[in-house]
Amino acid sequence: MDQITFLTEILLPALMSGLIVTLQLIAFSAPFGLLLGIGVAVGRQYGGSILSPVCKVFVYLIKGTPLLLLLIILYFGLPSIGITFSAFTASVIGFILCNGAYNSEYIRGAILSIKDGQMVAAQALGMTRMQAIRNIVLPQALIRAIPGLSNEFIYLIKYSSLAYMLTVIELSGAGKLVATKYFAYTESFMIVGIVYLGLVTITTVAVNLLEKQLAVPGMTRRESSALQL
Repeated sequence: MDQITFLTEILLPALMSGLIVTLQLIAFSAPFGLLLGIGVAVGRQYGGSILSPVCKVFVYLIKGTPLLLLLIILYFGLPSIGITFSAFTASVIGFILCNGAYNSEYIRGAILSIKDGQMVAAQALGMTRMQAIRNIVLPQALIRAIPGLSNEFIYLIKYSSLAYMLTVIELSGAGKLVATKYFAYTESFMIVGIVYLGLVTITTVAVNLLEKQLAVPGMTRRESSALQL
């Protein structure tokens, strides 16, 4: 079998099938990971004496547990207590938990950067605490957290390769199957790497455009420096 036939008829179709699964993993995990991160960050910062420690313990446990171990527990461990997930579902749940925990740290850091006077001013205008958080604090915090959140999204793209350990045939898993069957490791994993690089590049460009779109005049470091001059 010549190289062109191998690439066009075997490797690329297999990788395309794996890429679709990878994109599905990301599409299901990223939005819920962001929502979980927002909830945990707000709960940790404003949750009081009960919710705040719970959120802190959640972040501590997830950050201290290797993602692969978490996936193994979800897929292989929980059935022993009667909780069973499909390999895809277990992967998505693991990615959401991990992504949410790290997102919460980026968002919490951004929340801490918002001056307390804004909360006081919002409440002085008649807003409740939750209204002030939702309408004043969070919009600013999410904009400031975009660089960190984008990094975590890029990590999520790479995390998705661990789903293969639960028998989910995503991009890297498809590449490994082809490489093992045809002993074409260099070609297979080189193209897999190129595809991951493409996904990361697209994400980076999209985030840069989003930052420019949401930038508040006078709030960026470059504009602030220009104003000082």
